[in-house]
Amino acid sequence: MTSVALTIAGSDPSGGAGLQADLKTFHRFGVYGASVVTLLTVQNTARLDRVEPLDADFVGAQLDAVLEDLPPQAAKTGALGSGAVVRAVAARFARFDFPLVVDPVMTGKHGGSLLLDEGRTALVAELLPRAALVTPNLDEAAALAGIEVTDLASMEEAARRIARLGAAAVLVKGGHLPGDAADLLLCKGEISRFTAPRIETPGAHGTGCVYSAAITAELALGRSLPEAVAVAKRFITAALRSRPALGKGFGPLDLFVRPRSEDAISAASPGSSLRISFPSIH
Repeated sequence: MTSVALTIAGSDPSGGAGLQADLKTFHRFGVYGASVVTLLTVQNTARLDRVEPLDADFVGAQLDAVLEDLPPQAAKTGALGSGAVVRAVAARFARFDFPLVVDPVMTGKHGGSLLLDEGRTALVAELLPRAALVTPNLDEAAALAGIEVTDLASMEEAARRIARLGAAAVLVKGGHLPGDAADLLLCKGEISRFTAPRIETPGAHGTGCVYSAAITAELALGRSLPEAVAVAKRFITAALRSRPALGKGFGPLDLFVRPRSEDAISAASPGSSLRISFPSIH
């Protein structure tokens, strides 16, 4: 049976982020991708000019159409735009038990709000309690947790605070900290650390979208959450390393890289902290 993954996200006409990047990632992982459009943007690798959230009833109708005909094995959200859209999505997911990955997108790579203030309130109150995993970057983690997030210790504290908002698991992405790119996963009360060598780059478009989409694809294939994060971490590292020279600004990732460079994934012993270092991916 072909696995289905669903993205509920905004449209990026340049194809590097948003639902376009999600669908490319799903395809690369061998799962069938379905999509619900939440907002339209005018953007490319160098600028973001306009954001037009769609009507919440229209977003909900799209979601109903997909769920009744192509029920996914996993789903993710990206930029949702407004509180009304957040509430419409959250109401549907109250009726389903497949895993939902929430990427709490608040601003674009070039600035500009992709979630209004009242949307952030709805995200915390109504959508995070539905999430099997929430994947904030440092700024998003700080906004959700209400603290500054500047190092591994504060990443862990932020993860625990966000979990208390109702999310089953939290992945705080530390890619903008000095040193190796380290992400912390809080799952079932335990902290796991996923690290990869830092890749020097002025920036890349769609990193968070692709990372969360890769995790969603792996969950749709039946992987455990720690394994899904481990595979996605390797994938995003490889995609950053070989990103193509496209566009005049923050270019896209290389979504032609292989999802799995190795199948063996270390498992932590009960009660231990998992530390996984990823070798170079060719």
